[in-house]
Amino acid sequence: MNRITTWKKSIVFLLFLLVSIAEVKGSDSTRITIKDSLGRQVKIPARVERIVCLQPELLRILVALEQQEKVVAVDRFPSRYDHILPIVFPEVANLPVVSITGEDANVEKILELKPDLVLISPSELMLSRNLSRKLNCPVVSLSAVGKVDDLLTEIEAMSRITGSEKRGRLLTDYLRFRLAEIKKKTSHIQPEKRPGVYLCFWGSLLRSPVDYEPVDLAGGRNLAGRFRRIHAGSDTAVLNLETLLSLDPEIILIHGNYLPEERTVTVETVLSDPRLQTVRAVRAKRVYYTFGFWYWWDPALVLIECLYLADLLSGGPPDSQTMLQAGDEIFSFFYRRSGLFRELCAKIKAYDWFDKKK
Repeated sequence: MNRITTWKKSIVFLLFLLVSIAEVKGSDSTRITIKDSLGRQVKIPARVERIVCLQPELLRILVALEQQEKVVAVDRFPSRYDHILPIVFPEVANLPVVSITGEDANVEKILELKPDLVLISPSELMLSRNLSRKLNCPVVSLSAVGKVDDLLTEIEAMSRITGSEKRGRLLTDYLRFRLAEIKKKTSHIQPEKRPGVYLCFWGSLLRSPVDYEPVDLAGGRNLAGRFRRIHAGSDTAVLNLETLLSLDPEIILIHGNYLPEERTVTVETVLSDPRLQTVRAVRAKRVYYTFGFWYWWDPALVLIECLYLADLLSGGPPDSQTMLQAGDEIFSFFYRRSGLFRELCAKIKAYDWFDKKK
């Protein structure tokens, strides 16, 4: 009798152990692990329904994935300063704002919203650390930081997190196909024949992105690529005037994704700056506006930027009609509505960047 009792107890214990192991495995299998831009391995619930998105690049990706209804709060940038999101996602104006300056966030307000996930920019290091300590949900810092492969990885990650893998594959396949077409046209250009390009971004003559692959894909060389970022998670290098003069770029691209009245650096101010008159780009009047980052990237505008720069670097401003048709097609593919690129161009006066005579 004792042996039978012992045997029964052993069976019960083994069953309990097997169930416990199964529960642990089940717990692991219901989570997705994402390596974010700060190098952290972050575990995310397999079912995410409520997202606080404080990173406009990721918000644009969520809209392209048709997952915007899962966003329950944003930072102030999309509804106050952005030119793209109000066009592709007008409802952003109705979402609660839980962060104002980028390095702050209202933790109490975020907790009230009961998010499954918080998305932030990797450049906001203190915010990432603070929220990771204070919230009971995963905090992910992601950005493509000027790299196309990282943008594709972001789209894939967001599609996995939101259960929209099919739509994600459509977007990444489309991007890869169109970018491969551009690369094929410019891949024959020998390194020594590629023009040196300096990117003047974020309203400052001396701030430039370290990584900016649209320039490389379009057949140029980003001259700021050799410099250090100002800090981990940032995409920015800050130069002094002597360094810029020593680079002697053949082409200068000015961040044009502002309203005209908000541009503190313009084509005209660069061309007329007495300090820059020895620079090749200024002497040849090869100073142009470009779309650039607007608080990180927009997936549709990245592709348009590559097309635009491929023409610009090879001969001058692209044909207006061709550019507008291509831009509308790309925005329509990503955001399911026609006329969006023309609306953006009208808002930031980008029509003036194209060649109307061709």
